[in-house]
Amino acid sequence: MSEALIVEILLVVVAYLVGSISFAVIVSRWFGLPDPRTYGSKNPGATNVLRSGRKAAATLTLAGDALKGWIAVAVAIWLAPHYGVSDTVIALVALAVFLGHLYPVFFRFIGGKGVATAAGILFALNLWLGLALLAIWLVLAVGLKLSSLAALAATAAALPVAWWLGVPAVQMVAIAIIAVLLVWRHRSNIQKLLAGTESGFGGKDKGGDSATPR
Repeated sequence: MSEALIVEILLVVVAYLVGSISFAVIVSRWFGLPDPRTYGSKNPGATNVLRSGRKAAATLTLAGDALKGWIAVAVAIWLAPHYGVSDTVIALVALAVFLGHLYPVFFRFIGGKGVATAAGILFALNLWLGLALLAIWLVLAVGLKLSSLAALAATAAALPVAWWLGVPAVQMVAIAIIAVLLVWRHRSNIQKLLAGTESGFGGKDKGGDSATPR
């Protein structure tokens, strides 16, 4: 087995393990808060942590989830010229860290919905892609006070914006898979949006789940 192949395998495995770090749970323990898997939506994410009333804890959760996505992909891109890491491996790293967040091995495979981690991944893949989608999210989130709707709109825009920016095809496949998983994880939010019962930022749930980011 060549050194380059070993590095590529390690990158994917480590990316999944990094993604499996649940900042919602860790930060909550640090702040002495209840486990986010036991209240609200019971999903470990920034919005659910915000329900505790501790904005600092929610902010740290959001930053940690985004940073782990960015670091995993950024390291793979940085190592690419040194070990011949291909665009395919970078795409696999992006998927691995995202799946780690959704299904974390360290926390019984119970993870969040992935918006913050996906944002970190997209910023690492292409800065302009990340900024464009962040702008879409901010406009809708601030204007409508519905983070879930803003996240879904940004998700829908991800692939066409990536294509317009010339993101490598194999990485666009990874983006497409991430987008599909994001929509799937938000299926309850979609039902509530259609029913007009979706909650806004940090608000109480009207139906037992929460908005994003997670």
